[in-house]
Amino acid sequence: MSSLSAPSAPTATEAVYRISPLIRYSLWLLYFALVVPLPILAKVNQVGAVTQGSLYVGLGLGVVALAAALSEQVYLSATGMEIRYPQWVPTWFRQGWALTWPEITAIKPRRTGQGGLVYYLITPSGSAQLLPMRVAGFAQMTRTIEDQTGLKMVAVKPLAQVWMYGMLLGFGLLLALADVWILWTGISYLGG
Repeated sequence: MSSLSAPSAPTATEAVYRISPLIRYSLWLLYFALVVPLPILAKVNQVGAVTQGSLYVGLGLGVVALAAALSEQVYLSATGMEIRYPQWVPTWFRQGWALTWPEITAIKPRRTGQGGLVYYLITPSGSAQLLPMRVAGFAQMTRTIEDQTGLKMVAVKPLAQVWMYGMLLGFGLLLALADVWILWTGISYLGG
């Protein structure tokens, strides 16, 4: 497996694709809507098994883990494609990969446990790398891969459609509204 160097000056064939903003915002909102009321609820319910300090440490670790998972970047260049994460993300948590265009000889779909399709880029040695499917500009990315490899990518669609994350964002907003009520009730209980 080769490592592609970072381009010094962008060219027409170079591009960077990041996780879609809709996906990022939906997941951040859902995370915070789920965890923000926990310290108040733990105090109101007098949960002695978990200290406030350990709860905040756990919530902080969750923020770091989600930030790391959502920091994936797909780099396409004239020589190939690479998945990168910032240096602060440990390789045991998220590991990138790189393939040159000649190394990508096939694309194979695989069913997920939920019935969706994911796609793997296959090399002559038989290794497979998961095609990133939650990036903004997915159609442009697949067109570039098709142009560079000659593989037909017309049938390749993102794993989750926009409406799915739109619904997640909507439910996250409803949950956040419920959090406001929970926090208001909990704070007034603690104050009274």
